[in-house]
Amino acid sequence: MTITTQLIDGKAVAAQLRAEVKTQAAALSFKPGLAVVLVGEDPASQVYVSHKIKACEEAGFDSRLIRLPADATQADLLAQVAALNVDAAMHGILVQMPLPKHMDAQAVIAAINPNKDVDGFHVANAGALMTGAPRLVPCTPLGVMKLLEIAGVQLRGAHAVVVGASNIVGKPQALLLQAAGATVTICNSKTRDLQAHLKMADVVVAAVGRPNFITGSMLKAGAVVMDVGINRNELGKLCGDVDTASCMGIASAITPVPGGVGPMTIALLLANTLKAATL
Repeated sequence: MTITTQLIDGKAVAAQLRAEVKTQAAALSFKPGLAVVLVGEDPASQVYVSHKIKACEEAGFDSRLIRLPADATQADLLAQVAALNVDAAMHGILVQMPLPKHMDAQAVIAAINPNKDVDGFHVANAGALMTGAPRLVPCTPLGVMKLLEIAGVQLRGAHAVVVGASNIVGKPQALLLQAAGATVTICNSKTRDLQAHLKMADVVVAAVGRPNFITGSMLKAGAVVMDVGINRNELGKLCGDVDTASCMGIASAITPVPGGVGPMTIALLLANTLKAATL
């Protein structure tokens, strides 16, 4: 039996979410505010930050971009975070990662007011998610859950395999899937037989940062594949962690790169900022 693979249009879903956030923000008596702190001149980070600032403006939010030089000290950055923590006009604080090597990212995240932690990385928000009382949840895993919901994927009783165990995607993704009733396996770089796990998966979330790492031959027929990866292949072309072409006719649904999970991340950042503004 030939499977027709559905391409899940994250761009369209994200546009709808952003429109809903804009409507909800307009109903408030104040403007939600997001402060983005960028340290250094990393080209990819500058592109991501410009997209976030533009999205804020389109949603009717106040946005503030704070630039620090690459040689700024940890104390400089922590002082900036401390000032934003008490700034009533800024409801969300986002420190763009990665930081320069001389800075301690965990210490910076820990310094952010948990109620303004729109990335959902603070230990208080991570703990709230783990104990089943989520507050501000990391944007990318939340975006994956929204796409699964829109695609009508039944998670209750399903076997989900998350490939990648980062604090940013893998771990929170596993917790969200578990909360939705899925049986969850987390695979990492030490996993002995990845294909054996993937062959049992009804849902696969790929978040390893390796271009075209997962191929169609590794999947169970009819699996739903959520590709979180954003990579460049040897030709410099944008691609995911999944070799999409080889999955066509095997997966029942898949998110393309670009245009899949990526747009959802910014949409959920806006939703988290709106949520933070009303906490």
